[in-house]
Amino acid sequence: MSFFSVIPAFKAHHGPLYIQLERILREAILDGSLTQSEPLPTERELAERYNISRITVRKALTDLQREGLLTRRRGAGTFVAPREERRFSGLPSFSADVLAGGRTTHSAWVEREIDGVSADESMQLGLAPGAQVHRLKRLRYTDDTPVAIELSVVPHYCTLGELDADESLYAALQAGGTPVVRALQRLRAVALTPEEAELLKVEAGSPGLYVERRGFLRDGRTAELTRAWYRGDASDLIAEIAVPQA
Repeated sequence: MSFFSVIPAFKAHHGPLYIQLERILREAILDGSLTQSEPLPTERELAERYNISRITVRKALTDLQREGLLTRRRGAGTFVAPREERRFSGLPSFSADVLAGGRTTHSAWVEREIDGVSADESMQLGLAPGAQVHRLKRLRYTDDTPVAIELSVVPHYCTLGELDADESLYAALQAGGTPVVRALQRLRAVALTPEEAELLKVEAGSPGLYVERRGFLRDGRTAELTRAWYRGDASDLIAEIAVPQA
């Protein structure tokens, strides 16, 4: 079965052409019509097929690559990215993420409001400038020691309901009818700024772990942008990796 028999034409959606191309490719990848590691036609072939410019095609493919749905191999082309499916209802909570050594965990709100999206957040969330978002900032503790600052920005089209400071954001989104079906996460070592260090009760410049995560709804829209700063001396972040059996 050829690529163009799976995706024959644009569907009846309004909006920029690159958004329309992103949507039909995303849907085909997520519903399995395009399989993992399957090659896509060239930019030229896609442009000719859909009567759009190569710049438009490149923009759509680049956005899907950033989402982790496509991968590009120099000299070989663009492919559907391999991915591991995870059930977000089974993701560990903060108390499971942070090894508390038998200690208790709790959280406290630092900030919770409905606000206008910033310019950077607008780009990352795919929202129009000035769009309304839920801005949620909380301090995470083990016993009485603050170990993480967590800042989540959630588009207003997602329903949160009454979110307790200790409650999982994903559980609140699930209960509100806007469940997250996949996410991208990246981590890097950082030196904590004076503002971060003050909240975490450490010296400015102390080592920390920065975690950034974007969660997505089933229709491809971004459900959350979460950034967290962990104290390097008070927490371990762990991940379980499933090894495929031969």
